[in-house]
Amino acid sequence: MTMMQPQEATLSNDAVIAMAETALADIAKVRESVGRVIFGQESVVEQSLVAILAGGHALLVGVPGLAKTKLVDTLGVALGLDARRIQFTPDLMPSDIVGTEVMDQDETGRRSFRYVKGPVFAQLLMADEINRASPRTQSALLQAMQEYHVTVAGERHDLPAPFHVLATQNPLEQEGTYPLPEAQLDRFLMQVDVYYPDIAAERRILLETTGNDNQSAEAVMTAERLREIQALVRRMPVAESVVEAILQLVRSARPGNGNSHADTHVAWGPGPRASQALMTCVRARALYDGRLAPSIDDVMGLAEPILQHRMALNFSARAEGMSVRDVIGALKRDAA
Repeated sequence: MTMMQPQEATLSNDAVIAMAETALADIAKVRESVGRVIFGQESVVEQSLVAILAGGHALLVGVPGLAKTKLVDTLGVALGLDARRIQFTPDLMPSDIVGTEVMDQDETGRRSFRYVKGPVFAQLLMADEINRASPRTQSALLQAMQEYHVTVAGERHDLPAPFHVLATQNPLEQEGTYPLPEAQLDRFLMQVDVYYPDIAAERRILLETTGNDNQSAEAVMTAERLREIQALVRRMPVAESVVEAILQLVRSARPGNGNSHADTHVAWGPGPRASQALMTCVRARALYDGRLAPSIDDVMGLAEPILQHRMALNFSARAEGMSVRDVIGALKRDAA
């Protein structure tokens, strides 16, 4: 029996490699389909797709008009997911998201309650301008995002699989916004910052989106195929050097662990969920880039979107005009 184990392991590795190569081709088709609609936001598309391939949720942060909503809609089409959209407003109630019970009466006059599902029952949920709703309504997504089910009137209702939330958020400086609580921010695998496009991309946007020939995405994947790729991501091997880089980076972001930047500027740092997020996302990023194993470059490339919403600066750092991205950049330089 011991003689057969190495051969079985080799066959298993060969099978994983064959599955990964097929997945690379499928992901390339998704990238091409999305690229026909979204211009000049390569890093945003990459990080959003990596979050989905890793099986998590993403928070897209940027001023209005940068195609955040268009990106989420396009991803839903390209991935073949049942997508729904919730426009968050100050008067939105939790029942508007998870659903509610209504009373029915049959022909005999007998009354009974019937559960009407809310828009959260989707494979890809677009939570548009999530920080314009009240904190009570924002927190209604917590159980769904973490536990993949909702509870209404004491009854559990499982969400469809896969289930992903891609939320958009306006900068907190804008009027009518409420900051997301830290517990909910931590449920997002990544915070993806959306910036203004460069001049070449904006020129292309002007030329290709203001005429009659607007491009649209095509469904090039199915929900079942996406779940297969997500399972494959978790089977990909991670080298010990990459594991050590993850541990070093995340632990250095916590005050009291010997890093001068964190000790001086950070009020509280990322917990183990950040390490878990990095461990999964480096595999997904490698697959997205056409590689079969993650590297330390993947760790550094994902440090900002995974860590920045899981840590906060102290008063002195804010008074100096520092940002969380500045601190993460210093931590990356120390780790290099």
